[in-house]
Amino acid sequence: MKVLVTGGAGYVGSHTVRALARAGHEPVILDNFSTGRRELVQSREVIEADLADAQAARRAFAGRSFEAVLHFASLIEVGESFADPQKYYAHNLGCGLNLLRAMLEAGVKKLVFSSSAAVYGVPKTTPIEESHPLEPANPYGRTKLFLESILEDYGRAYGLKHISLRYFNAAGADPEGALGEMHEPESHLIPNILLSVLGRNAGLSLYGTDWPTPDGTAVRDYVHVTDLARAHVLAVERLSAGAASDRLNLGAGRGHSVLEVIKKAEEITGRTVPFTPRPPRPGDVPTLLASRARAEKVLGWKPELSDLETIIRTAWNWHSRTHG
Repeated sequence: MKVLVTGGAGYVGSHTVRALARAGHEPVILDNFSTGRRELVQSREVIEADLADAQAARRAFAGRSFEAVLHFASLIEVGESFADPQKYYAHNLGCGLNLLRAMLEAGVKKLVFSSSAAVYGVPKTTPIEESHPLEPANPYGRTKLFLESILEDYGRAYGLKHISLRYFNAAGADPEGALGEMHEPESHLIPNILLSVLGRNAGLSLYGTDWPTPDGTAVRDYVHVTDLARAHVLAVERLSAGAASDRLNLGAGRGHSVLEVIKKAEEITGRTVPFTPRPPRPGDVPTLLASRARAEKVLGWKPELSDLETIIRTAWNWHSRTHG
């Protein structure tokens, strides 16, 4: 398949482009490089465009015959979404609507959407199943939920087939070392730990030490980015085969606390990880843990690299080579 990958120069997007090509598909990247990194583009067709520009979105489809779209392009920082919700609603929803209009005008009616566990908000039950109430705790999560709802409406009205993949904490790096995580600024725990021991940031902040968890620090479900990429390939292939629309969790199905992650990072790097305790951030929740049963049933997907050892070791290989 020839597929358009919006945000294909980003973290999960770039790994998915690699997985698509390895599966025999033809990915075309669309990115405005505001947060995407040119270093993560690997000699494939690239459309440099901004989905905020409706005409640019239309031009991306002109003269090209796409079978499907994978949509990663969005703003993703929870804290920033609180500080500037207008920016998040305008960008994430506006770009999504422009993309959908361009798709429909071009007759492309298959979409895999990069959603988030943030659509659930504070968990009422653990592990979280797709039937869990949808009550996002921050503007970022609401933009993901709103776009999921728009996809449902477009499916009913226009026949758009879509799979929304709600993933938990993407982590790790390409096992072969070709790709990794490059955010500016970096807000994710594992890369911040590694950048801290490499002396590349001002030090690690630990947000919340009295959560209702075994050691008082937040517990998250870390899923390897390569496993996520493979799930996106399976999803677009399933849509191409005529499957119905769906919403699926992607997670390892097991949680690790911040202190557990720090300890494992110290074992792998051989270095001490100093940190500064700080109050929880707005929108944080104590525990996020996925049920992946539906993804296994629908996609035949199981995480293969999402143990904490592999996640941190591949990330360390990437960061120590890139920033060491």
